Amino acid sequence: MQQLIQELKVKLIEILNLQDITPEQFDENAQLVGGEMGIDSIDVLEMVVMVEKDYGIIINNQEVGEKVFTSLASLALYIKENSSKASS
Repeated sequence: MQQLIQELKVKLIEILNLQDITPEQFDENAQLVGGEMGIDSIDVLEMVVMVEKDYGIIINNQEVGEKVFTSLASLALYIKENSSKASS
């Protein structure tokens, strides 16, 4: 699971262009959307595409998306529970 979290930290920093944060500084329990990192609805779309492309998991429901993107830890848990590609 820690390996998946580290992988997601790097991917999110890259796709969301979070220049002021390193993977070590990325709090996996911090609020993703609407939190201190300034992640908005456009960023959520980019994260949905990344999850679908990299892990084969489709998030096509706003209610599910809100739960999944609560924090990096919740995203990693969702991927782990729903993907045969994700490793722990």
